[in-house]
Amino acid sequence: MVFIADWGSVFDAPLETVWKYLQSDTEHGDSHKGRRNFTRTTVNESTVLLNWEQDVEGKWVKLSNRLTFHPPVGFFVEPLEGPMAGSKFFNYYVPNGEKTQVVVVGEWSSKTIPPAQLEKAVWANLEKVYSEDVAGLKEFARKP
Repeated sequence: MVFIADWGSVFDAPLETVWKYLQSDTEHGDSHKGRRNFTRTTVNESTVLLNWEQDVEGKWVKLSNRLTFHPPVGFFVEPLEGPMAGSKFFNYYVPNGEKTQVVVVGEWSSKTIPPAQLEKAVWANLEKVYSEDVAGLKEFARKP
């Protein structure tokens, strides 16, 4: 298990735009690459289940996450299936005018990634998802 706190990321968009992007089934979901068979199931007004297959080093891996939204503060993620199943982390957002600071804090575990490689794998995934969200959010903000 590894505890990570990432305080260094910023979206170049106000908090209201970030939330609209995050809540969009198509815009947000489509920004993440290497996915197929993506589904989003509403559990209740604040919780969704996301299921998909992800290309991980040339192999398709089934992933499932439960997200519980707490707008405008952030959302809690619980990976239920996949390499990071059993992890728990929170993404929260700090408004700063026309920008939004992104903070990710949590504890990750894995039954398939060796402990010595887990922290590096988590940081690599956080960077990948953040980069995809930066590009997706930029496109989203351009649309009328």
